Parts: sequence; structure tokens; C-alpha cells
Amino acid sequence: MPGQRGRGENELGRAVWPEITGAPLVVVAVGSTEQHGPHLPLDTDTVVATAVARAAVQRLADRDRTEECSGARVLLAPALAFGASGEHAHFPGTVSIGHEALRTVLVEMVRSLSLWAGRCAFVNGHGGNVATLDAAVAQLRAEGHDTAWLGCGIPGGDAHAGRTETSLMLHLAPDDVRLDAAVPGDTRPIAQLMPELTAHGVRAVAPNGVLGDPTGATAQEGRALLRALADSAARRIRAWRPDPRGRLGERRAP
Repeated sequence: MPGQRGRGENELGRAVWPEITGAPLVVVAVGSTEQHGPHLPLDTDTVVATAVARAAVQRLADRDRTEECSGARVLLAPALAFGASGEHAHFPGTVSIGHEALRTVLVEMVRSLSLWAGRCAFVNGHGGNVATLDAAVAQLRAEGHDTAWLGCGIPGGDAHAGRTETSLMLHLAPDDVRLDAAVPGDTRPIAQLMPELTAHGVRAVAPNGVLGDPTGATAQEGRALLRALADSAARRIRAWRPDPRGRLGERRAP
């Protein structure tokens, strides 16, 4: 029976080594494997980060072709599916490798990429990875590696497994969403929750694992959210203006 995988023109994992030329830009999605309430799958952060990274890579590649740019191509690397998820450790299914292990993986990945690639951009889908990315990217930049990172946050979106992520997953992986089990959790602002979350973990504030309200989530909203995230990611990667922490912004930091 013929294979169904396809070529994956801009995907590193599907390339063969003679195709890798010209010090390409490599984009890496960084996710997690952790609980996302009773209605979303454990790989939600990885699915979202990968979709944003893939769409951004496609936008960058399409623009390069339109402008007939010569030189390095842009490649999507296989995603990192495990992150620092200790705050979700009290829920079965969560797999956390912790900050130190994640930092080591990020650092060693870029050191290896630097032997043949140019820039490396991480696209992060999990808030618990932020401190580790800051530390790892700062170290790598101090070593002389041209690397940076950006997040998949939605301004005004809820924190975890609420309407924002549920809408994205209804668009990206509708068969994996148990919409009949989607119920609100703790809807207080994340800044208000953070002290208790840091001290006791998510289950102490939201027994069902939801920080937000998935009510009203739709695939149509998720499609629009993904488009906005991918457009922003592509702009930030193309502009390449890392701030002192190595985060890519749309304007140069003061």
C-alpha cells in the first residue's frame, strides 16, 4: 500500500542530508505532555506550538519564493514534546522533565544545530517552559549562537485549558476534544492565582485542571487564533529583534 506521509518540503525530519545546504534557519516547537482538564488531550501544548511553528515556516518560505530570495531555506524541526510541567504533577498522565533537563536539551540542541545551521528560533507552547527558555537562550547567545524564542500567548486569553486552547484544538484536532466534558475551572486572573500555583500546583486551585472557562469555544475561533499566532510568529522571526532575554518581539526593545 502506498505511503501517505508526503514529502514535507520544509520539514527537517523528512529531509535527507544532501538537501541541507546554506546554513538554514531552523524553527523548533517546544511543548509539553501534561493534563489539560477533562476535555483536552495531554499533547495540547505540543499540537498548538507545532501548528504555529509549521504555519510560520510556510509563511516565511512562501515569502522567500515570492521575493526570489537566494540563500538559506527555513526548516521546521521535530517538536520537543516534554517540558517543565511540575505544576501539573498531581494529575495522572503528566510527564515533566523539569527545568534543568529541559535547559540541557535546548542548549545541546542548538550547539549541535550550529554545526550546519544558521539561526534557531524556538516557538513555545507552554508557560512553564518560559523561565527555562530565558535561561537557555541567554546562555546560548552568550556562547555566540544566534538563537531566540517566542511564545504562543493570546492577549486576553485564559491561562490553561479554557476557551482559547479549546478553540485552537477544535480547529487543529477536533477528534481529540471531549467537548461534552468541558466545564469551567478557576477563572481568576493568572496573576492572582500565581502565588498558590507556585506553592501548591494547579490541582490545589483547580481540581479539574482548568484555569479558565472553555464554554463557547469554537473551531472557527480557533482558526482565527491560529492565523493571528502564525502571522505574528512569522513577522517576529523575519524581523529577528531579540530582547535582552532572547525573546523575539515585533519592535526593537528599548
